[in-house]
Amino acid sequence: MDVQIESIQRGKTYVFDQVFPTNTTQEQVYNTCAKQIVRAGPADGTGKRTRPDVLGGYNGTIFAYGQTSSGKTHTMEGNLHNPQGMGIIPRIAQDIFEHIFAMDENLEFHIKVSYFEIYLDKIRDLLDVTKTNLSVHEDKYRVPYVKGCTERFVTSPEEVMDVIDEGKASRHVAVTNMNEHSSRSHSIFLINIKQENVETEQQLSGKLYLVDLAGSEKVSKTGAEGSVLDEAKNINKSLSALGNVISALAEGTKSHVPYRDSKMTRILQDSLGGNCRTTMFICCSPSSYNDAETKSTLMFGQRAKTIRNTVSVNLELTAEQWKKKYEKEKEKNRSMKEKIQRLEAELNCRRDGNNRSGFMSAPHKNTLPGEKLENVSGQLSDGSEDVPLVPPEPEEPLLDICSPCTPCSITSSIVIRISEEERQKYEEEIRRLYKQLDDKDDEINHQSQMVEKLKEQMLDQEELLASSRGDSEKVQSELGRLQTENHSAKAEVKEVLQALEELAVNYDQKSLEVLEKSMQNKLLAEEFEKKMVDIDERSRQCNYTECPHRFSNTQRKPLLLLNHDNHISLGRSRLLACGALTSHLTLRLLGDPTLQSDRM
Repeated sequence: MDVQIESIQRGKTYVFDQVFPTNTTQEQVYNTCAKQIVRAGPADGTGKRTRPDVLGGYNGTIFAYGQTSSGKTHTMEGNLHNPQGMGIIPRIAQDIFEHIFAMDENLEFHIKVSYFEIYLDKIRDLLDVTKTNLSVHEDKYRVPYVKGCTERFVTSPEEVMDVIDEGKASRHVAVTNMNEHSSRSHSIFLINIKQENVETEQQLSGKLYLVDLAGSEKVSKTGAEGSVLDEAKNINKSLSALGNVISALAEGTKSHVPYRDSKMTRILQDSLGGNCRTTMFICCSPSSYNDAETKSTLMFGQRAKTIRNTVSVNLELTAEQWKKKYEKEKEKNRSMKEKIQRLEAELNCRRDGNNRSGFMSAPHKNTLPGEKLENVSGQLSDGSEDVPLVPPEPEEPLLDICSPCTPCSITSSIVIRISEEERQKYEEEIRRLYKQLDDKDDEINHQSQMVEKLKEQMLDQEELLASSRGDSEKVQSELGRLQTENHSAKAEVKEVLQALEELAVNYDQKSLEVLEKSMQNKLLAEEFEKKMVDIDERSRQCNYTECPHRFSNTQRKPLLLLNHDNHISLGRSRLLACGALTSHLTLRLLGDPTLQSDRM
């Protein structure tokens, strides 16, 4: 089928295997493109499958490519728990177990699943978020795999869905102007199926990669900024590396395919031009607003369509099968040795004929050295059968080949290959270099993990520092408040001290005044006491003189000495008493002229 893009300049038609309009259901998409990869039905009417499928021991890959918000995740996942809206991944999980339950009872299956994402060109395990930077290695068959990725054994579609739900909860998504739930990473869901026939002991294994690529983005449309912008840069970079691999494979002339330019292309190396049956979904936007991105996506799909993969069954031979294969190769090796001997004899005949006819002045120019033939014989004896090392037998007589018209036909038809020793040397060098690459990947992975740990520690320290800074600011604020209160308290204390000093000065002055007054009072009291004693003495004398009979010894009251503390009150009472006595005495004196004259 074909699809046509009409632009302002001109329209162009792109041809694909299938084109789905916008009203296509999820079931139609799955039945048309993905179902055959799981279990291919009979294609030749004999009841025997002729197309490769995962349950038959072949590898498969399904991935969606396109710009952001074009429906890739909807195609691959859809609504995981809605029978009508389920995408390819949940339908494949159900289909696999339905086929397994319907197959021969002698077959024993072991199914493992893995789920990881490529975020910022780092492989992150979605089933164990502590594994943030896994490395890619190669097995003994040079097939890439993710080392250290979590594998879960599953026995039902429900367990597969639980694993998918667990992984989706850890996947990186973000909101952009183009998509509310934009995937910020490439996710890969890997299903590894291994089956064994308990009767024949034959083992088959197949891998199915289900890839949901992140969409290519234009920052002017998505409005990405900050960390989302960094994610967009890495997404576009990895998609560009994928495009370079597709272009190199589509051209078919480049000796080097840049699989190692990104982690994603390294993982999908077998899916792109290797031992894998691959289906690619090209997701496009029907809006004219995205015509440039749609055209770029269609051109990518057009190039990818030209790639041809060579698939082979992943079969693990039994001991009996290995024995049969060995006998077959041994017989083939024997026949090749006989052929070499016959060709050597023919070559010797040609040499003899050329020497006799005199057409060759230097025999070594048109002869194949014996050591080369020995090398060729050694290669065949070792079982190497990659490329034929001798030319095909000529259909015409040997004399015609050695005619004067074609004196160098033998030399031009013989291709000299490298020796087995050199080939082994080169292969050993290649293995050593690949091992160095794997070691470097391990070292990079270790260093990356150390960097991640140090980053976490740095973040913890930054949080601690921020908390300490906050506490320090609070302490500084409290210290400022206390200092302000201290200054005000100091001012108050200063005022109080000044007041106390003034009070102390006043107190001292008052104390001196009180002391002076006390001294004066004491002097006055002493003087007053003397006066009173004198007055009392005179009063008694007067009383004795006038009427001594009024006073008897029993009636006399002794004069009390003035108390120092009560001298004022006693003094007042004595003054009153003395006043009375004085008046009495005065009256008495006034009444007695004799006493008055004496007093005078």
